[in-house]
Amino acid sequence: MRIATLNCNGIRAAARKGFYDWLPGQGIDVLCLQETRCTDADIADPLYHPAGFQSHWLHAEKKGYSGVAIYARKAPDAVIRGYGDAEFDAEGRYLEYRYGALSVVSLYLPSGSSGPDRQEAKYRCLASFEAHMEGLVRAGREVILCGDFNIAHQPIDLKNWKGNLKNSGFLPEERAWLDKVFGPMGWLDAFRAVNADPDQYTWWSNRGQAWAKNVGWRIDYQVTTPGIGARVHSASIWTESRFSDHAPLILDYHHEF
Repeated sequence: MRIATLNCNGIRAAARKGFYDWLPGQGIDVLCLQETRCTDADIADPLYHPAGFQSHWLHAEKKGYSGVAIYARKAPDAVIRGYGDAEFDAEGRYLEYRYGALSVVSLYLPSGSSGPDRQEAKYRCLASFEAHMEGLVRAGREVILCGDFNIAHQPIDLKNWKGNLKNSGFLPEERAWLDKVFGPMGWLDAFRAVNADPDQYTWWSNRGQAWAKNVGWRIDYQVTTPGIGARVHSASIWTESRFSDHAPLILDYHHEF
């Protein structure tokens, strides 16, 4: 089973940059998208519904903001829209496909970089989402959380870590939350489980030739429960072409889809 995730920074912009030409040749079974920033009317064109995939979309109430989607080669048994937090469900941040006991989720956690109010909102989201994660585990589900977490975990996960210790996305409180997720809570950073190489990033600022110089951040993840996480056998980041300021994160699992 091959699962990919991409913050597309606007699906219409990604389409103009060749995203839908790239997709069919990648052998992807499930693709999770974040920051789609669209409405149903925006994606009425058949271009957004390629042959061989079915899809569901969750748009934010605010037009042109946030939004998530999932493409899959196999229809899910159930589709879950939102995780039960009214504040963040209205922003279109959580879409879940269920296949038996396996859940694949497209997740877009908030950024706090625009100011203190959004940073506080981010902390509220982390707290409520942590409770949801615990509920999934109690329900006995195997889970793959795919998406933009807007947090780099360790110094290896961003180029200029010393200069970002006081910036949203690498704050001690945010990193401590991931410490808890990957520690006492028992979830896995599936990419790092099989790829320990440095200089592996999924997002680059549009300033200062960050892409050309590979001055990036690894803020996109596939975070898994232990059972499905143990089945990961390869992980890569697609950087041969660009559809967004993020890059597709692609993982292969020993799991029949």
